[in-house]
Amino acid sequence: MPNFIDPSPAGSCIFCRLIAGEIPATKVYEDDQTLAFMDLGQVNPGHVLVAVKRHAATLLDLTADEAAAAMRTAHHVAQAVKAAFDPPGLTLLQCNGKEGDQTVFHFHLHVLPRHADDGVGLSWPRKDPAREVLEDYAGRIRLALG
Repeated sequence: MPNFIDPSPAGSCIFCRLIAGEIPATKVYEDDQTLAFMDLGQVNPGHVLVAVKRHAATLLDLTADEAAAAMRTAHHVAQAVKAAFDPPGLTLLQCNGKEGDQTVFHFHLHVLPRHADDGVGLSWPRKDPAREVLEDYAGRIRLALG
């Protein structure tokens, strides 16, 4: 089980401190809204984290513009990781909330180069609900979308 870093005010958030330059980071890319830096826990060579600069705990706390900026940076970094390390695969991972396996409660994306038998497991049990159930779920979401 991962070590969870409790949600905290922006002033004590480890990523906020890193973005502010209070703690060291191996930076890869930076723009007005995002910072990309090497993950200290390198799963595979070239494992980069992309964080938004403003403290926002999860995807749901971002503005649409921040979400777009994070994806633009992840796309840019992923292309560079491919050029630098030539991995045969790449996983883009973003977790929200403890139950979603988030371990640092500041929005970030993992840009993770992948290789056969690298030990990374991303699987879940399929539930295969009936079409009527899927239609009900979709209706709920469409209603919430307005």
